[in-house]
Amino acid sequence: MKYQHIFFDLDGTLTDSADGIVNSVRYALEKQGIVPPAREQLLPFVGPPLLDSFHKYYGMDREQGMQAIKAYREYFTDRGWKENSVYEGIPEVLKQLKDAGAHLYIATSKPEPFAKRIAEHFGLDGYFDRIAGATLDERITGKGQVIQMLLEELADIPVSNIVMVGDREHDVLGAKEHGIACVGVLYGYGSRAELEQAQAMTICPTPEALLTCL
Repeated sequence: MKYQHIFFDLDGTLTDSADGIVNSVRYALEKQGIVPPAREQLLPFVGPPLLDSFHKYYGMDREQGMQAIKAYREYFTDRGWKENSVYEGIPEVLKQLKDAGAHLYIATSKPEPFAKRIAEHFGLDGYFDRIAGATLDERITGKGQVIQMLLEELADIPVSNIVMVGDREHDVLGAKEHGIACVGVLYGYGSRAELEQAQAMTICPTPEALLTCL
């Protein structure tokens, strides 16, 4: 195996979390007095940091965005985190990678406490050496920042021995910031065009294909 250390995105890579995220965004927008659009128009919120998305799609400044995030977390903490499911085949892929001697990690822009709760809920936590995510105070939000945090903990591991796996351009670009290759997946929320434009090293159509891609 070329890469002994594999960083996995969470939303759209390990779990299909769209319903919980979209419902939480709808709740947050309603709290802000905004009529939410159709579900499809809120899917871009899956993956990127929330503060960036509230600014990009609704023009919110930092203060407004933080208020929206507070409302989002009210819903997500209560039930949104459970409106989620593991992609078929993922547990088997993780087991085979682990059995082959790989060290697995989660690197997500979702707040770390939520990521840990979700991984434990679905019985995925045992596959990972470390689950790293954003901080609740928005100090660490972007994928590049989360990856940097992991790299600081793995200071003795050369980046040539590390690969990122994710479904959105943020995963590819965040990895590229640190000289890490990224494998894109098509079963999540990003498109082939998005991943190719970001220059993913290779693109896998299914979870099972990851065993070949890696």
